[in-house]
Amino acid sequence: MGSVRRGVILAAFAALPAPALADICAQVRPNWTGTEATALTEAVALFGTPPSLLLIVATALVVRFRSQWGGLAVVVAWAMWTSAVALNGNAQLAQAATEGCVGSPALFLIGVALMCAGTVLYTLPKSTRL
Repeated sequence: MGSVRRGVILAAFAALPAPALADICAQVRPNWTGTEATALTEAVALFGTPPSLLLIVATALVVRFRSQWGGLAVVVAWAMWTSAVALNGNAQLAQAATEGCVGSPALFLIGVALMCAGTVLYTLPKSTRL
């Protein structure tokens, strides 16, 4: 009975995702070091992508010059980018999240939402500003 029980336990552990068996992570995140991705590390990774960096610079320029139409354009662009990030729920990313190399984009989405709300409030005309 001991060898059967040992075989069942080993089979159960073999079914669990592990960094050594993470072939999907080599495709999704080639530079993954094996540490589990958290919401913070995923937010840093998403804010470091070229579209996010471009939108951060555009947001800074809009806020600097207090442009209402520029603010509208930047908020719409952020909405399109966050929609692409949030709705990209294919099977590869689900498997990568199970393996631990992709984290939740929730913190990134919250940060973008706060940045967009601040941009809208800051670029309001003086007569309607709070």
